[in-house]
Amino acid sequence: MTSPTLLEIAVLALTALAAGTIDAIAGGGGLLTLPALLAVGIDPHHALGTNKGQSVFGSLAATIAFARAKRLDVGRARWTFPAGLVGAFAGAALVLLVDPKTLKPLVLVLLVAAALIVVLRRPPAPGTEDTRPPIPLGRARTLALVIALCIGAYDGFFGPGTGTFVILAFVLWLREPMTHATANAKVVNFASNLASVTLFAWKGTVLWQVALPMAVGQLAGGFLGAHLAVKGGERTIRLGVLAVVFALSCKVAWDLSR
Repeated sequence: MTSPTLLEIAVLALTALAAGTIDAIAGGGGLLTLPALLAVGIDPHHALGTNKGQSVFGSLAATIAFARAKRLDVGRARWTFPAGLVGAFAGAALVLLVDPKTLKPLVLVLLVAAALIVVLRRPPAPGTEDTRPPIPLGRARTLALVIALCIGAYDGFFGPGTGTFVILAFVLWLREPMTHATANAKVVNFASNLASVTLFAWKGTVLWQVALPMAVGQLAGGFLGAHLAVKGGERTIRLGVLAVVFALSCKVAWDLSR
């Protein structure tokens, strides 16, 4: 494995800036950073570890930014953060027993379904409100905990589309506006990233001399993406989610075709 040059590290940091911005809005930042790490000659094991080592900073920045903008349900986060953490550890342990390739066909189906949901779902017209009765607080927190646990496990086991799946689950099952769903999804994303980077660091597969410069870009991108999501509202997030789902679908379909 060749060590990246200073110029390559600078390019990786800029890539992380773009990825952190995209990830804060709709998830899917790894579509940029992981191929970039592989492109500079880092082997797959260290690329995966280093990718988690830098992305955890972006999800942290986005979580903080959404909390400051008062889009984050802090009470729920007390449930979803540990659930996402436990789920990711369980998924990472399971990956040692089951080949993740078996998930690819299912993930492709889920991504296509996610795209259809985003396209067909229309936000309420200005001045109108959701007429459905609100979900009781206890039930909402239980559903959020189950979502965080299950998708956290998926992230630890396989990963692509994690942030997007959490956003859509919160929109569909908890009846949240996309801006709030995106904010609350970052808590789960941060938890699963933290669990993953802990495991990768323990195994020694995080190249911190690369991950830390990229983390600077992720921090800036996380704050920028959260700001754009809050300012642009549901339309910005819908477009972002559609773009990420399309890119992920193409990637998974390409992987399956080889």
